[in-house]
Amino acid sequence: MSQRRILPLTAAALSAACLAGALVGPAQAQAAEPRSGKATTAPAAFTHPGVLVGRSQLDFIRGKVQAGAAPWKGAYDAMMASKYGSLSYTPKPWAVVECGSYSDPNKGCTDERQDAIAAYTHALAWYITRDDRYAKKAIQIMDAWSATITDHTNSNAPLQTGWAGSVWPRAAEIIRYTYTSWPNMNRFATMLRNVYLPKVINGSHSNGNWELSMMEAAVGISVFLDDRTSYDKAVARYLNRTQAYIYLESDGALPKTVPGSGLDTKEEIVKYWQGQSTFVTGLTQETCRDFTHTGYGISAISHVAETSRIQGEDLYPKVGERLRQALGFQTKYELGTAVPSWLCGGTVKRGLGPVTEVGFNALHNRLGYPMDNTQKLTEQQRPAGTNNLFVAWETLTHADNPAS
Repeated sequence: MSQRRILPLTAAALSAACLAGALVGPAQAQAAEPRSGKATTAPAAFTHPGVLVGRSQLDFIRGKVQAGAAPWKGAYDAMMASKYGSLSYTPKPWAVVECGSYSDPNKGCTDERQDAIAAYTHALAWYITRDDRYAKKAIQIMDAWSATITDHTNSNAPLQTGWAGSVWPRAAEIIRYTYTSWPNMNRFATMLRNVYLPKVINGSHSNGNWELSMMEAAVGISVFLDDRTSYDKAVARYLNRTQAYIYLESDGALPKTVPGSGLDTKEEIVKYWQGQSTFVTGLTQETCRDFTHTGYGISAISHVAETSRIQGEDLYPKVGERLRQALGFQTKYELGTAVPSWLCGGTVKRGLGPVTEVGFNALHNRLGYPMDNTQKLTEQQRPAGTNNLFVAWETLTHADNPAS
């Protein structure tokens, strides 16, 4: 599909934006926000494979790896050297995955997340090498879970379902649409429809990264199931949550809130934003909690936007400025800039994670916007690996990838 530039800037406007530190002016940014929570309509026909990575992107990285080009070949080698890339990898499915707060208890939580990443890893390896063994390994892992799992339980069930449910469709899309045979594919689809989608589609009023990961899962599953209704519902919730997760000056004196959140006063909002009462562009709802959880939210925002772009219903015009500013703000302090006293009491907990490649590639490489701090951290962290939850191998899949 053709790539549409978002939020276009003339040379003069770009210069002004650089000086102001914004992608667009406040009026433009405000106009780009969802006004009533109404989602961008799902595509009339979904593009496959089309969850986080599309066919042209896969072809691009395959060519780069085969040519031994940096940074893709090094990223591929690192992926294949990980435990997830081993052909002796053995899935460990559970009938009921029980995850409490911070995965305590942990009954199948780690196994499920790692198996999903392993399936995705082998699906990527299959596409790049065209070695049947990798496709068969991905299928073995997905089949093991679709034959076994019936539920997720305990307090972290929605988040756990979101994390694993974000990764399964990436693997399944590649195998279903590029490999010759997957006899149990319909059973896997039934698993996603009955076990995963109901747990995530209605969202959560927990910390923002929860709902963002849940909506990432719901969007990816909807693509795999060709479910336009669920796709629209997930995107509507995602757009509301994104504008309530990342603050822009154009929002006004206080951050936006999610409809139905119950956050009706300044005091309630400040408490929800981890006690932070000074709001500046790029701050997130979890910045003063820690950068690790903030990274989860930023990553999920970028993943959904990227999937939407592949599907031809580009959400970057609605979330691109918030994403760019959040990346710039967090990477500035991740790189070691002194923390001012008004921000998180003068102390932040760093550890953003390997979450910058997708947003950086979309907003800087494809669209040309300056992102100096994000670029420095992104290149410094290459090859980006996995957080062992739902982020995996994004230097390989998205570094300097111009494919649309």
